[in-house]
Formats: sequence, structure tokens, C-alpha cells
Amino acid sequence: MVAKEFQVDLNKPLVCQVGQLEEAYQEWVHQPIVSKEGPRFFENNFMEFLTRTLWWVIPIVWLPVVCWSALISIRMGMLPFRAALLIMTGVLVWTLLEYTLHRFLFHMKTKSYWANTFHYLLHGCHHKHPMDGLRLVFPPAATAILCVPLWGLIRLLSTPASAPAIFASGLLGYVMYDCTHYYLHHGSPSREPARHLKRYHLNHHFKIQTKGFGITSSLWDIVFGTLPPATNTQKSS
Repeated sequence: MVAKEFQVDLNKPLVCQVGQLEEAYQEWVHQPIVSKEGPRFFENNFMEFLTRTLWWVIPIVWLPVVCWSALISIRMGMLPFRAALLIMTGVLVWTLLEYTLHRFLFHMKTKSYWANTFHYLLHGCHHKHPMDGLRLVFPPAATAILCVPLWGLIRLLSTPASAPAIFASGLLGYVMYDCTHYYLHHGSPSREPARHLKRYHLNHHFKIQTKGFGITSSLWDIVFGTLPPATNTQKSS
């Protein structure tokens, strides 16, 4: 007797289902459903609430932390010009981190129950429902948890005066990434380079999902040879 292939029921919470797809998960998750209404993740209402974030929450929560951190470095004796230069350098480094995470972590291949579930929560849900506006940015609670070890690592590897500015640069890069990502899906840019970035990113979602891993910039796709071919395809947001 041949076992029946598992089918996901989109009318039920998805997180507990996707792991059961096993090897079929990769094909399923990369077949996007274009709808601004996202699926339900969890049966529990509080858990469901934690998965949904309005885009403007990100700059409201984190930009004051960026400014506060930079100010601490200046108060500890760092020249404002040097702090600004350090932050700009950190934002550039963030674009490389953004590319690396997107290419190697967010697009890792999975097939076990827990690996599929982890991947779906991390990034797979975005590829399955790319226009879900409440799951485009990273929830602040999760970001705050990740900031703790990041701050510890920065303090370990840098001087007391430079550590807050370095932390500010990474956080600023993240805010720029999340806000840019939301705009590329739901904004209507009329000028370059924003129009190019929107076409470039939607091409990653709807045409060639194995290329075009940059969000705020295509720089590292050019450097590492993952630049997709030019396309005029653009999906309505």
C-alpha cells in the first residue's frame, strides 16, 4: 500500500504542518501565494500575535537605541566624525552580513520535521506568502533577544568607547534593511534606484530564487556571482 503524500491545509495553522512535508517542503515553500492576507501560524492567539509586526514599529523601537548608543561613544571621548565614520563602515559591513545570512541561512535546504519548521518560521513563510505585510519585518522581541549576545561579542572584540558605536552601526543597518525590504514589496517607487531594487527583489521571489540575495544593495551579488539576469517582470503589490 502506497502512503498518501501529505497535503498542507491552508485553512489551518501552518507551523505544525510544514514539517510533515519532509523532502517535498522545498518545492512547496518556493511556490508563492500572492495575497496580502497571510495565513495563520499558531492555534494559540498570543503566539500568533507575536508573529505579526507592523513595519513602522521597527524604526520607532530601534532608531532611538541607535542614537543613544552612538551618543554613549561620543560621551566616552570618541570624536563625532569618527563615530559617524565607524557607523557608516558598519552599515556597509551589514550589507555583507545581510547577503550572507540570506544566501546561506535563509535559503538552506531542509527536509526533516524540525528543520522544515525552523526554516519556515525564519524565512520560508516569506517566500510562500511574499506579500504578507505583517510578516515582512523581524519582530522586535526576537531582535532584542539576538541583540544580547551580539552586544556581548562586540564588547569582547572592541574598546569600551567604540563598542556602542559599532552596535549602533549594526542596528542601523538592520533597520535600513527591514524598512527597505517592506518598501520593495509594498511601495510603488517611481524613480531609480528604488525601481530597480523592487524589480530586482521581486525577480528573486517570482523568477530565480537561487540568485539575487541582496536586499538593500546588489553589490555582493555582483561580487560573488549571484546576480540574476535582467528582467522586466514586476508583480503588483
